[in-house]
Amino acid sequence: MVTLIVSSFGLVMALAWNDAIQSFFNIVFPKAGGLVGKFIYAILITVIVVSFSSQLKTFFDPTEGPTKQKKDQQ
Repeated sequence: MVTLIVSSFGLVMALAWNDAIQSFFNIVFPKAGGLVGKFIYAILITVIVVSFSSQLKTFFDPTEGPTKQKKDQQ
């Protein structure tokens, strides 16, 4: 039940950040507000989230990443 509540708060937080980042993007790049701007925004957010997720996985799962490679070589 706690996981469901935390996930719900995470979704609300993600939607708030989405709106804030879109507003910032529209201010910084006012002419790119069309379809091309939305694709640039989506690609940028995807790269950031994938990088962050990869770092979190490496941080919370020590069997993955550089430490595993070092152990395999020994």
